[in-house]
Amino acid sequence: MSVNRADREFHFTSADFNLIKDLIYKRAGINLAESKKDMVYSRLSRRLRANGLKTFQQYLELLNDNQSDEQQEFLNSLTTNLTSFFREAHHFDILKEFLESRPHPVKIWCCAASTGEEPYSIAIACMEHFSSYTPPVKIWASDLDTKVLDKASKGVYSFERVEKLPDQRLKDFFFRGKGANSGLVKVKSPLQDMIHFFQLNLLDSSWPINEKFDVIFCRNVMIYFDKPTQYKVLKKFQPYLKDDGLLFAGHSESFPHASDLFKLRKHTVYTKA
Repeated sequence: MSVNRADREFHFTSADFNLIKDLIYKRAGINLAESKKDMVYSRLSRRLRANGLKTFQQYLELLNDNQSDEQQEFLNSLTTNLTSFFREAHHFDILKEFLESRPHPVKIWCCAASTGEEPYSIAIACMEHFSSYTPPVKIWASDLDTKVLDKASKGVYSFERVEKLPDQRLKDFFFRGKGANSGLVKVKSPLQDMIHFFQLNLLDSSWPINEKFDVIFCRNVMIYFDKPTQYKVLKKFQPYLKDDGLLFAGHSESFPHASDLFKLRKHTVYTKA
């Protein structure tokens, strides 16, 4: 059955969509619903144009070339990056409470850093808790998408991204742009110094990390995975989280199918089972 429309630049069939669906599931664990066909066409059409291709069949052939740089661009294109500063704010209050009793240094991993709002929010919460720009905390921040990581490491945002933050937070942790940079803000350098940004695919067979963490933030990631993939990732988290550490999940995520791995401590906050 064809899903092609006359107004489309490229012919796009159900077979094309299913091949792309299988590929993104295999490489990133993302489970695309049938309702995502138009989104897939829109995002990948840009990649066809960028590569000078005429058909989705040609693009799929390019993706099957293991020497092609297009592999990462494909993942970047189909990764959803919805984030904001202090999203699900109650988590940061729980984090501050948790920091009260932790031996130093505290190690935190944010495994879906996106454009950086979440790891910077974690860093701000830690600085506020310790009343210091150099708290005894180190943050690792990873993402599948290399383009959003580049933006995150720069720490520059439109003012609209931070306008709902309290005035004192804006003053303490951001510079306001002037002149050509009017309408922009930049995080202050102590925030950037706290965070190590790096690319990581949660589905990779091994992770380039040699740490045990006090806290892992994995919020609003599991919703894109089916339950077997969720279980696989949660099982891989176990050796990286200290026995009394915390795993933060997203507001719509729960793991009753992994009760042998993690147990609920508070609303969407888990500890090892």
